[in-house]
Amino acid sequence: MTDAVLSAPIVKPAPDRDRLAAFGFVAPSLLIIALVFVLPLALLLGVSVLDPKGGVTSAHYVRLLGTPYYLGIIWNSLRLGLLTTLIAFLISYPAAFALARARGPLRSILLATLFLPLAASVIVKAFAWTILLRSDGLINTVLIAVGIIEDPIRMIFTQTALIVGAVNIFLPFMALPIYAVVAQLDGRYAEAAATLGASPFVVFFRVILPLTLPGIIAGVALVFSLSVSAYVVPTLLVGEKYPTLATTIAKAYLLAREPGFGAAAGVVLLAIAVIVVALSATLSREPK
Repeated sequence: MTDAVLSAPIVKPAPDRDRLAAFGFVAPSLLIIALVFVLPLALLLGVSVLDPKGGVTSAHYVRLLGTPYYLGIIWNSLRLGLLTTLIAFLISYPAAFALARARGPLRSILLATLFLPLAASVIVKAFAWTILLRSDGLINTVLIAVGIIEDPIRMIFTQTALIVGAVNIFLPFMALPIYAVVAQLDGRYAEAAATLGASPFVVFFRVILPLTLPGIIAGVALVFSLSVSAYVVPTLLVGEKYPTLATTIAKAYLLAREPGFGAAAGVVLLAIAVIVVALSATLSREPK
């Protein structure tokens, strides 16, 4: 009996039909993603290491990462992303709580102020800031009319104009994720901590801030990725005085006719964005 059982052929389990069906549904989407995203990025990486004579070279990366001028350009992009993200967070975090506590028509109006700017393109909003900040623009006109200044102040084509415009344009991408988390925050957690003797400082940093961290991480990832790779905003608000990776890529392709160098700059910019997204995913992962 035992020998018969041992000598019986082993029956392999049948394939999981649910998994095969799920893969069949997902396969077209994976194919589209591969063609639309993966293939262009692979071509970009290939061009960045391609020598004009047909060989493989790292000269483009050596030039980009080994020259003080281009290292300064990389820092300009990082600085723009960091300052825009920090200021947008400082404005959006308390605004998200105010929006979550608003009721009725007031909440609708406040939400509209966040959503409506998203309907306009970045170019339109950047041009609007050039109209406001130029020498004969609205801000200088009002300041002169009320007697605060006598002559127009130079505002356009300055780093201050760049940061102000970038914060204004990318602010909704910080405020909305934080608001989505704050709106679901249960106020009883803070009340329970206060009942147990926690000070307002402890309640905020030990209860409220950790609970709103997912929204903060999402907003930081969005705003930093958008601002560090912005092209239109620096071009219109500061011009040649503040070169960034995005403007360098455009010049390499459109003016200098150096696709290899432009592709290398694009790969570096992509790597920065990937690092930010990866860190955000790591921080937002719940501890086991």
